[in-house]
Amino acid sequence: MYHSIDRREHDPHLITVSPRRFERQLAWLRARGLRGVGMQELLYAHGAGRARGLVGLTFDDGYADFATRAVPVLLRYGFGATVFAVSGRIGEHNAWDADGPDGHGPRKSLMTAEQLRTVAGAGVEVGSHGRLHVPLPDADDDTLRVELAESKAALEEILDRPVNGFAYPYGRGGEREAEAVRAAGYGYACHIEPADASRHALPRTYVGEADGALRLRAKVIRHELRRRSRV
Repeated sequence: MYHSIDRREHDPHLITVSPRRFERQLAWLRARGLRGVGMQELLYAHGAGRARGLVGLTFDDGYADFATRAVPVLLRYGFGATVFAVSGRIGEHNAWDADGPDGHGPRKSLMTAEQLRTVAGAGVEVGSHGRLHVPLPDADDDTLRVELAESKAALEEILDRPVNGFAYPYGRGGEREAEAVRAAGYGYACHIEPADASRHALPRTYVGEADGALRLRAKVIRHELRRRSRV
């Protein structure tokens, strides 16, 4: 689970990985015979029993630096990825972090519609991160339906292709939210550490600037232990 690939200056939420560190992390994966892919490809491969050696790479929020900094490196390594965009903020900035009384994060530009089409054309899967990046457990039922349905429809109109994946804003979502995501027509949803993992609450591992070789290895081992504990 990544967010932004950019120079790191003011980063209180630890969402930014420097381009140099990001490339080293991809090199670490490749050196171990692992290949980064989008979530849809990973799930298809898992269903066919061919997921060995594949790692799902996800990027939340849809920052403009994904198009300018992350995608060129991904393509150079022959990796795929999924980016989850906030449909109501396309071409704007991360208002949920940068604005308001509790906004302490840096102001970051989000991808434009044209950038979304460009990365999709390069083979990147585009999924939804909601309409306005609201915490879904705090939303009433009507707001929840709008966040899910309108974001899916808006992205599909921009891309002229189905949008099958969803990522919970702030990694927050319980049984009600998972059922709503399923009812809205999403084939899967990414969580962080769900209480009950499922296709609509897939656990992910946070990757940040501090993650060098030793920390990455520890995170792979931890993920494997957690996966086995659910079997």
